[in-house]
Amino acid sequence: MSDVKRAMFVQLAVMGQSLSSPQRIELLDYLAQAERAVEELAQLSGLSVANTSRHLQQLKQAGLVSVRKDGKSRLYTLASDEVVRLMQQLRHTAQTHLAEVERLRNTLTPALHDDTLSQTALAARLHDDGLIVLDVRPAKEFACGHIVGAINIDPVQTQSTDDMVKRLRTLPKNKAIVAYCRGPFCVYAYEVVALLRQQGFNAQRLAEGFPEWKAAGLAFEQTA
Repeated sequence: MSDVKRAMFVQLAVMGQSLSSPQRIELLDYLAQAERAVEELAQLSGLSVANTSRHLQQLKQAGLVSVRKDGKSRLYTLASDEVVRLMQQLRHTAQTHLAEVERLRNTLTPALHDDTLSQTALAARLHDDGLIVLDVRPAKEFACGHIVGAINIDPVQTQSTDDMVKRLRTLPKNKAIVAYCRGPFCVYAYEVVALLRQQGFNAQRLAEGFPEWKAAGLAFEQTA
């Protein structure tokens, strides 16, 4: 085996090792939604700031995240949409080869898995007046990027299920609704679609989340 090929395997192992921690994968998931400071990532993940920083340094060394300074803060983001596609492929491979992953997926309202809308199908209907695209992510993530024309319902700011139902009832019932959130394992869209259907709405879940939509080169916009 050539020295170049061995050296390449070493570099691939560096990237693989960076993904060997569930905490680092979780941090990548948060960074796929929006640029964030170390302190915010620590709060979201429940890790200490020092531990979060160490994980981010390892991800940076593997070329998966980039960092910029903003005053005294260091803001992290994904290095590119290639990282989203890498995580997407990792998830699909795990679903195919790890029975436990598929079992966990099926705990997320199994009845909704077979009734999803693909990215291609939604892209073709974006200008359909009879369709509402609902972004069910925190307002900061929505502002950093969302599907063109989507409206936002912040699940973090909603105090209770009753409060969420009240907000959903303000939507017109004569229109179809497609909801999406952070990704296919994010519970927000599952919960909202289930609530919408209970209220008599024609609602579906987008098969993927916003990061996958953006990485596919589909139309999005920002308000931040």
